[in-house]
Amino acid sequence: MGQRRMSSRKGSAASDEEDLFSTAAAELRARRPLRSGRLRQIASDPQNPALAQQELQAYLARHPDDADALSLLAQISARLGRRSEALSLWRRCLELAPDFAGARFDLANLLVQLNKFGEALAETERLLGEDDGNPLFRRLKANILGMIGEDAPSLAIYEGLAANNPPQAEFWLSYGHALRAVGQQAKSIAAYRKALEFRPSCGLAYWSLAHLKTFRFDDADIPAMQDQLKRADISADDRVTLQFALGKAHEDRGSYEHSFEHYAKANAAMRLRIDYNIEGVASGVARNKAVFTPEFLKSRSGAGCPAPDPIFVLGLPRSGTTLVEQILSSHSAIEGTAELPYIPALAAQLAEDQGDGRRTDTLDVLGKLEPPALAALGEEYLESARLHRKLGRPFFIDKKPRNFLHIGLIHLILPNAKIIDVRRHPVACCLSTFKSYFSSAHPRLAELGQFYRHYVELMAHFDRVLPGRVHRIVYETLVADPEGEVRRLFDYLELPFEERCLRFYETERAVRTPSAEQVRRPIYTDALDNWRHYEPWLGPLIKSLGSALTCYPEVPEDLR
Repeated sequence: MGQRRMSSRKGSAASDEEDLFSTAAAELRARRPLRSGRLRQIASDPQNPALAQQELQAYLARHPDDADALSLLAQISARLGRRSEALSLWRRCLELAPDFAGARFDLANLLVQLNKFGEALAETERLLGEDDGNPLFRRLKANILGMIGEDAPSLAIYEGLAANNPPQAEFWLSYGHALRAVGQQAKSIAAYRKALEFRPSCGLAYWSLAHLKTFRFDDADIPAMQDQLKRADISADDRVTLQFALGKAHEDRGSYEHSFEHYAKANAAMRLRIDYNIEGVASGVARNKAVFTPEFLKSRSGAGCPAPDPIFVLGLPRSGTTLVEQILSSHSAIEGTAELPYIPALAAQLAEDQGDGRRTDTLDVLGKLEPPALAALGEEYLESARLHRKLGRPFFIDKKPRNFLHIGLIHLILPNAKIIDVRRHPVACCLSTFKSYFSSAHPRLAELGQFYRHYVELMAHFDRVLPGRVHRIVYETLVADPEGEVRRLFDYLELPFEERCLRFYETERAVRTPSAEQVRRPIYTDALDNWRHYEPWLGPLIKSLGSALTCYPEVPEDLR
């Protein structure tokens, strides 16, 4: 919320795996070269997509069954954010030319973006039926399988890609991620090390090692990372991830000043690539408070899909949501799935589909929907989530922290779903975010504090207008009194307490978040005050948090 990814120019040295995938992509396009001179002319100038769209529409008015033109127009529509249009165009294209592999590959990738994983997998299987060795197709299938919780076949594909393409760092990196998700830490470390053998500048491999919270870099790693940073030809992404990894390496050695220096440099570089608008976050909170009034909520009482299946675990990133998810997943009636994308996707869909081709405010649209439409959205969510439910248990978890931005939507479409808000000490939570590499938002320290305040304000609003609807867990209280807090949690869920939920670290399931290793160990308290090591450099954060810090864990009056 509030950020836009800016383009970044990579270093001049292209990695081996980029060459491999570029070659595979070029071969895919070469299978069906453009025969029309007019289409080649339009495709040769990618700098003005709006003009290209107009020219392709005019061309298709004269040649409506030209599959190449349909595919080109679909590519342009996707670039312009008109994904529904692109979807229809590629489907029409493939009706006319079912052997058009490049268009089918583009369609499969778009279906992934649209969270239509079952359809994407079917299209990918068709591609592999014609070319089962294509690394693009194999990687796409492995990604999709991982997204829907099919961990064993996904891991097998990654293992095969790594074995069949040993000099490729990217394959070993993906293999390491898959191993980490299923808890095979030693093998994942070996895979990340293998990636570094083939590409020593692979910052993401170093960060992936740092990301293993129980891993410690050896004495040779720090100078090796520093040597890579001295190179002028490494990519911007490698440079940033190396800085994050060095931050963790120095932190583990107790060198907190050097650690903070590297974290700060990494965040500053990322912040230059993000157009982050904290005012947009404030505006979003104000809009929620204006729309979700007691009167409006009363008028929609009884609306939505009545199914009680979902349990939403939300809050801020790095607040303890993965720990709560693991505790819940240890219960015999509850299945852990993943950070499902469907609630944000529904919010985006409302803005796109109801706006006559223009982006509208999701809350404006939501406020006008009648009960049958709200129920249909709830059913759509449940149908999308069904693909991730493997165990036949009556309840499942959707653990996506920033779903707190969509509590109003969740309540309207799924009024019987449970909502759990996990809250952590504001400085510890914000600093942990500051120390973590995300490919998108990297606000400044002061902006992190402001965002935390907006989160507290929004949650306080829903506590007021929907009393008792959201169950709150304070992370520090959970750590201090696990059994008491877990019993209160299951009282809220109206489920019997089970002792094995206190032995959550014994539960075997894939975990793909930064806390994957931590939730495979018993709860520990030694990290609660780690943020104080960095306190000399956290002035902007502490100042911006203001009353949200001084009153924690209570909600200050100025945010009620």
